[in-house]
Amino acid sequence: MTSAVGSNPALLTIVVPAYNAQDYLRRALEPLRAAEGVEVIVVDDGSTDATARIADEYVARWPGRYRVIHQENAGHGGAINAGVRAARGTYLKVLDADDWLDASALDRTLGHLRTVERAGGVDVLFTDYVHERLGKSTKAMRFGSVFPTGRVFSWQEVERFSRRQVLMMHAITYRTEVLRTCELQLPERTFYVDNLFVLVPLVHVRRMSYLPVDLYRYFIGRVDQSVNPSVMLRRADQQLRVNRLALRALPAEDAVAAGTVPRELYATLVHYFEAVTAVTSATLARGGTPEHLAARDAFWQSIREERPLLHARMRRSLMAASSNLPGHAGRRVTTLAYHVARRVVGFS
Repeated sequence: MTSAVGSNPALLTIVVPAYNAQDYLRRALEPLRAAEGVEVIVVDDGSTDATARIADEYVARWPGRYRVIHQENAGHGGAINAGVRAARGTYLKVLDADDWLDASALDRTLGHLRTVERAGGVDVLFTDYVHERLGKSTKAMRFGSVFPTGRVFSWQEVERFSRRQVLMMHAITYRTEVLRTCELQLPERTFYVDNLFVLVPLVHVRRMSYLPVDLYRYFIGRVDQSVNPSVMLRRADQQLRVNRLALRALPAEDAVAAGTVPRELYATLVHYFEAVTAVTSATLARGGTPEHLAARDAFWQSIREERPLLHARMRRSLMAASSNLPGHAGRRVTTLAYHVARRVVGFS
């Protein structure tokens, strides 16, 4: 059920998927109260704690700013799907309930979005993000060496990503129309779907802008978090499901050769796909059971069968190749690759 509010459009919709997030939700919602041109949609995904009550409290106090959707549990993907359907903003950003946005960076972001809208708008805005690592120092992920700053640009102007530069959902604010045109529908009751939120719409992006502000604060390091190593191993089947869907979302090589898909876009998509598949492969290798290793090998065989050119390209990638080495010595190298991949993608 969605709270009833007026129909005035917003510049930016911030969708906050929230499941049993009572300990963090206020921290996520508070910095958004004064942001001009923002609507906040909290999707209470069947929470059993005080999440729903906290969300309702914000709607009651600031009905023009906050909205809430109460639904049966559908997982992270189902919550994002609901938020996208309900959004009225020109642009849309997902904010996980245990993370937060920097208020001053958000003000600058909104000012930049107003500027690019006057110039015809963009399909996506990229910003920087910061890993807020529990018990460790913060680490920023910045893209100034990849994207032109402060203006509208095309894929032909994008530079190569380094191995440590991974866009992730935290860096992305999509035009809402792009999400709807590509008919984004994330799997329900499945973790790691943020990888699909990056890849599926990005295929359709042509006009972009980048603002070098540390907007998103990614809180990481809790033992119950989905990216905790032991949790990831238990949910390896869900990682594999998402990876297979991501593989199908990648454009065909002949579309790149024909010029309908920019080469720089394809390189960006493959770079991201390599990073997330390396983490999955290394997770399975570290699990080390015959079942884990068989699942890893079957996944790579599916890439070989479905996309032989992509398979050959990825096998030349240091990160992907080192996460698939056989034998005891190979698994030692895989462990090293796993730790590198975790740092790159931002896992705890």
